[in-house]
Amino acid sequence: MKKIILLLSLLSFAVQANDYEKVGVEVVAENLNGDAYYVPGLSGSATEYEGFISNAGFVVTTEGVVVLDALGTPSLAKAMLNEIRKITDKPIKLVIVSHYHADHIYGLQVFKEQGAQIWAPKGTWDYLDSETASNLLESRRTSLYPWVNDETYLVKPDRIIDQDTKFNLGNHQFLLTYFGKVHSEGDMSLLSLNDQTLYSGDIIFEGRIPFVGDADIIKWSKTLDRVRNIEMEYFVPGHGSASDQPQETMDLTYRYLNFLLKQLTTVVDEMTPFDEAYQAIDWSEFEDEPAFDAANRKNAYAVYLYLERVME
Repeated sequence: MKKIILLLSLLSFAVQANDYEKVGVEVVAENLNGDAYYVPGLSGSATEYEGFISNAGFVVTTEGVVVLDALGTPSLAKAMLNEIRKITDKPIKLVIVSHYHADHIYGLQVFKEQGAQIWAPKGTWDYLDSETASNLLESRRTSLYPWVNDETYLVKPDRIIDQDTKFNLGNHQFLLTYFGKVHSEGDMSLLSLNDQTLYSGDIIFEGRIPFVGDADIIKWSKTLDRVRNIEMEYFVPGHGSASDQPQETMDLTYRYLNFLLKQLTTVVDEMTPFDEAYQAIDWSEFEDEPAFDAANRKNAYAVYLYLERVME
């Protein structure tokens, strides 16, 4: 009898673990080049479109699937997994996390249940151990309910990447480029060498103003130069459409961050109060871009505070 009860309990847990709320948004995998695919998110704020605001991707090899990022809810990750299963029944071997921000990681538990290894950049533990991580998850359990709920949890990485790393899986070779603390506490990109397809994470935002937050914007600007020199044919940004014109796709993020740096370095150097400076800056080059109204003032203030610290 005890064995039967234990078996029923395990079966009940297995059902619950995989019983994710269905999404109302369309989650579709698009083929880019060879065996490389991406799942394009929608353009919006963090809790719009059921949290489906970031991109993810995957590469199918002869031995299994390599996934890049896991989207912003377990439900979205399950929908992505369903898309993968339309293409291949090979196991999910590895999930590469470009950075530990909520819209890229809340779906990790779905792939962990598939037996995948999770690789993440150095700096991940700084996020996982922070009050920000636990407080944000608690908040999203309300703002993104029922897709994020009490069954949603933060998945810890199996391996930390702290340098550029090449690896093989099946018939494919990959390159992880480690950037360090740039957009987040730790960032990296994934290049599928066979398919010449780069998944950048949030180092690049296409078609919208990027989110700066607590980024190291000086290092971010220098990192963009590094990314622009990577040889590739297809490019998948963290947000926005993939492209076979990588330099054009990177252009908005590159221009915007360097504009912020130039303008606000002068402001901080002259000790001009932020409100006065913000009103005086000519933002016309960017004011028609998506997310400008929602993000620009916050970005500018974040950069202002950052430059005050580093220019002391």
